[in-house]
Amino acid sequence: TESGNHTLLTEFVLSGLSSHPELQHLLFFTFCLVYTVTVIGNLLICMVTVHPTLCTPMYFFLRVLSFLDVSAASSVVPKILVSFLSEDRSISYMGCVTQLYCVIFSGATEWYLLAAMAYDRYMAICNPLRYTLIMNPRACLSLVLLSCCSGNIVSVVQTAWVFTLPFCGPRKIDHFFCDIPPLILLSCTDTSLYEKQITTVTVLVICMPFCLIVVSYACIISSILKISSAESRYKTFSTCSSHLIVVTLYCTCGTLNYLPTSSKSQDTKKVLALIYTTIIPMLNPLIYSLRNKEVREVLIITMAV
Repeated sequence: TESGNHTLLTEFVLSGLSSHPELQHLLFFTFCLVYTVTVIGNLLICMVTVHPTLCTPMYFFLRVLSFLDVSAASSVVPKILVSFLSEDRSISYMGCVTQLYCVIFSGATEWYLLAAMAYDRYMAICNPLRYTLIMNPRACLSLVLLSCCSGNIVSVVQTAWVFTLPFCGPRKIDHFFCDIPPLILLSCTDTSLYEKQITTVTVLVICMPFCLIVVSYACIISSILKISSAESRYKTFSTCSSHLIVVTLYCTCGTLNYLPTSSKSQDTKKVLALIYTTIIPMLNPLIYSLRNKEVREVLIITMAV
């Protein structure tokens, strides 16, 4: 139906990842494998970290992180898999709204949670005598709830703002899921104010937590250098460096994708989005948990039972 010069959309069409028919089945099996590893890996972490020997704040945060990773991947990957096997790449208006909300919620909440996890590691390594007093169960639960509430507020505001824009012309979204940058390109109104707003949100949601994480790990590394045992220094530094590498990759991809001033092509932004919605959720269980000796031991015991 038409309303003035604006089209009342009931559905959108996603362009997908690839327009080459000969690659569809290969991509399907690749992403099916990635998604399977992501779900199994993160669910194993959720299952293992409830073991009595792993009832510490760090593993509590990791359990929540695993849940968010599964949520992020599940918001995007199933739709990608369907697009590889079907020529129908349409998504309903409400389906698009729901997908955008879920992607933003899981992403924003994860950033705040990563900052909380960095603070937890800072307290454990730099203030070990006060650690159990400060990072008590109530404080940990409060940090998780605060992260979820903040992520929900960001997601509701951003989703509502995007879908109040008038859409006209083509209904094709040049992306493999409903995301903010390709959606605002469909708007037939001036989006300069929205672009300034999304820049502000990117700084608040991604850049500020990233800075807090970097500061926390800088203090941690400073404490590591004071450790007399070379083996202990290497083990702790190896863990911290792997965390920082993943967080930096996550920050870089998210910032380049969402900043309107970014000159990256749409294909490049698809790759960036692919990294933080599918690849990083698959890597997180390995980087944060499965490299840990305690987790591996409990996992072996659990699998044996």
